[in-house]
Amino acid sequence: MHDDGRYDDPRVIGLTGDLVSRETDDSGRGAPGLPVSPSPRLPDGESAWRNSPTSGGIRPPSPEVPLTRNVHDSSRASDPQAPERVALGRESAAVPARAEVAVPQQSTSGPGRLAADPTLVPNAPSGQDGADDPYVSRETPTREEDDPPLAMEAMRAVQILNPSGEVTMPRPDRTRVMCVANQKGGVGKTTTTVNLAVALALHGNRVLVVDLDPQGNASTGLNVPHHTGIPDVYDCLINSLPLEEVAQVVEGIPSLWCVPATIDLAGAEIELVSVVARESRLARAITGYPGHFDYVLIDCPPSLGLLTVNALVAAEEVLIPIQCEYYALEGLNQLINNINLVRQHLNPRLEVSTILLTMYDRRTRLADAVEQDVRNHFGDKVLQAVIPRNVRVSEAPSYGQSVMTYDPGSRGATSYFEAAQEIAERGVKAQVSRNA
Repeated sequence: MHDDGRYDDPRVIGLTGDLVSRETDDSGRGAPGLPVSPSPRLPDGESAWRNSPTSGGIRPPSPEVPLTRNVHDSSRASDPQAPERVALGRESAAVPARAEVAVPQQSTSGPGRLAADPTLVPNAPSGQDGADDPYVSRETPTREEDDPPLAMEAMRAVQILNPSGEVTMPRPDRTRVMCVANQKGGVGKTTTTVNLAVALALHGNRVLVVDLDPQGNASTGLNVPHHTGIPDVYDCLINSLPLEEVAQVVEGIPSLWCVPATIDLAGAEIELVSVVARESRLARAITGYPGHFDYVLIDCPPSLGLLTVNALVAAEEVLIPIQCEYYALEGLNQLINNINLVRQHLNPRLEVSTILLTMYDRRTRLADAVEQDVRNHFGDKVLQAVIPRNVRVSEAPSYGQSVMTYDPGSRGATSYFEAAQEIAERGVKAQVSRNA
């Protein structure tokens, strides 16, 4: 039995001498029970390679044909006496008699194995040591490609969370009561209210969130209990309960309070019909709060009923989130008309101060068209910060958190942080009177 997979078969490389099988011992004796016959010399002619038991019917290369491919040894240029190094491939079956076979060096670097082993890379320059080879595979990630995004994300997270507790956003001289309103549902009113409140509170502002939506989503996003039996904003509107007895401190953010909403608020609009001064019930509750807040953010339901009217009467500024789609623009004129009616008859200090573009999808031309239309119509009232579509923003409420604390390094958290900072800087420049 003879091994056909040997590359150093002397009959292939042209050496003379007797052939010795691997099963033959040093004494020349064969295995027990098998006769030992001398190995014949290779005859000349066509039958030499065709009938050879080791050739497998493959003709050996002729001396005139180059025996190797992709052979490049930079060491020969500096040392003429250095032995020739030949990179053996599957197609290279023969080497000169005095040639040294280059043994591939095993690399333990995983993806960089091609860089450390020049024999595996065609036309790669081979040196004395594979580790010093300057060749680097394109699939090998470099530190410049991996570390900067992670480092930038960590820097954004530290900036948003503000672990030092310093006042990095300017505090207004008077309380700013802002109503987040839009009669269209699903445009991001609750998400905007929660994340802006958390961003302002993390950077040194005292913030109160009033959940005026019977669904209670703002209470869920801030992880505030709002089940049946909990004192909520319904008791403030119907039973004239003081606001300080209803407000709850948000866990983990000491400078943030929330007035929750329960399912009882769904019947408040019907009960408010027969109440005296029904449009200003919430305004009196906010005014009678003994403490001082820098911001009061009111999350409105997706309607233009008495609850939204109460929020418009109590507020001095209106923040309108606009989804970057056509339906969001269609109902915007009706909202502006209602705001003008409230300003004329109930609250002359009310104004639309802020427009925030939400759910922006940069892959579509529609988002760009809506953005241009809104900016052309409202001008400087539109924030430069735009909230993109981000799955982290949608995941955060399921954990009872805002995106600012759930994933502070995400694009959604960064965008809401920029929007909050822009709102704070605008409030310092504008003259906003205190609701007293």
